Amino acid sequence: MSDDADDRPDEPSRNISGGPGGGETVVPGDDGEPETRAEAVVDELGGMYWQKAYGGQDGFECLVRTILSQNTSDKASQPAHDSLMERFGGDEADLAERLADAAQDELAETIAAAGLYNRKSETIIRLANRVVDEYGGEEGFDEFVKADDPDEVRDALLDMKGVGPKTADCVLLFSGGRGGVFPVDTHVHRIARRMGLAPADADHEQVRQAIEAAVPPEKCGFGHTAMIQFGREYCTAREPACLDGPEACPLVEHCDQVGVDELAGDVVDPAEVVADD
Repeated sequence: MSDDADDRPDEPSRNISGGPGGGETVVPGDDGEPETRAEAVVDELGGMYWQKAYGGQDGFECLVRTILSQNTSDKASQPAHDSLMERFGGDEADLAERLADAAQDELAETIAAAGLYNRKSETIIRLANRVVDEYGGEEGFDEFVKADDPDEVRDALLDMKGVGPKTADCVLLFSGGRGGVFPVDTHVHRIARRMGLAPADADHEQVRQAIEAAVPPEKCGFGHTAMIQFGREYCTAREPACLDGPEACPLVEHCDQVGVDELAGDVVDPAEVVADD
């Protein structure tokens, strides 16, 4: 793994992590050999992409941003976020209060670029009302996310309709800056099971538990974002790089290739392999 930060591509400046404003670059020291295969994978990913500590985003804006990112790409959700902030944000405005009072059709039009805009606008308005009612607005919610016990914060987030485990974990990571949080999206879920870092039939929560148990807390944040990038570039759902030969994938030595048949050129969900046994 390279220790030279200049050898790594820059993290995209506009994505769910908040880019340069979302944390400070962490240049790893010589901390010895990884203790688990999952840690070795994360170390390799950090060398390929970036190693960055997250935290510092406004809690409610981070929640809204993550809702917008559901079932779509950063390329689609970022313009929706920018439009929302332009219309409802501002230095003097309480974003939660303004969104709680927003007309649903107006908000839906504003975030149309993110897709599923009717459902997402309803969710955002509902969450904004709850944040205002229970925390007094975005400032109180931000303090709760960053200062309270992370398990209590996660439970409170999961109690909000429209907030699932990945959304809750993203808020804990990108706003709260909590170590040991490894949000699991579709890329992480696929890669962890394909590589054998989690059981082939594991659900998202089981994948999260397996990775968080095997990766040091300080490496979970950049491991999450780097694994997503790896899933986009190499370990895609239908055409993983290894189909072009083992030399095409930089992590092949760590991978069990569950569900991947190089010779036949076939790829199935790892869970299907278990079902066929």
